[in-house]
Amino acid sequence: MSEAAARRKPNDQPALLDTELDHLPPELRWREWMGRVEAVIFAANEPVPREVLARVVGKSCNLDLVIDDIRAELAGRPYELVSVAGGWQHRTKKVFADVIRSAFGSATGEGAKELTQAEALVLMCIAYFQPITRGELSSFFGKEVSRDLIAVLRGQDLIASGPRSPQPGAPYTYVTTKTFLSQFGLDTLRQLPDFEALEDAGLLSKEKLLAGDLAHGFASMVEEDVGSDIVD
Repeated sequence: MSEAAARRKPNDQPALLDTELDHLPPELRWREWMGRVEAVIFAANEPVPREVLARVVGKSCNLDLVIDDIRAELAGRPYELVSVAGGWQHRTKKVFADVIRSAFGSATGEGAKELTQAEALVLMCIAYFQPITRGELSSFFGKEVSRDLIAVLRGQDLIASGPRSPQPGAPYTYVTTKTFLSQFGLDTLRQLPDFEALEDAGLLSKEKLLAGDLAHGFASMVEEDVGSDIVD
């Protein structure tokens, strides 16, 4: 291995990669860019952000148009290219969820742990009110939110520690993660149903949360477990 190659960081763009492709006619250049972008996304096990895709195409390449063309070509396929967690990822179309569940026993084929109702409620509150402390969550529900429940959500990488709260003792706050966005098919938190609109429509309130009545738009993301409680 050469000294230059040894010094190269893993994420550095390969020095010999021709991204501009000036020797190709425009149509072939565009097809090559499309192929490169789709190959990178296909090879990744997590959503690929724009800055990564920009390493394999020319400076004049419009990535949004490339993505649109790839999506158009996938229109008749059982999978699609989705914008999620600040990047792009190949995902099986929802219409095939039952087929995949029959084959693997779960919609993802990964056997991911389903959320209980208590976990889903706490996760929803963190998503809407982050950064939020465990004490604030407990006050909201009127009963203690256990450390074990928080540990479950952390263990699934759905939440992480946020900034210290200015409250006495400077307790940790909790925030959602990119895994949360990815798992629930969100590109950003702005895609969460508007909380005030849900309140105005009578679809979400503290009383309904405590009763286990999940908000529309979030209920479809989680699996209810009526027998669970906030304290494990």
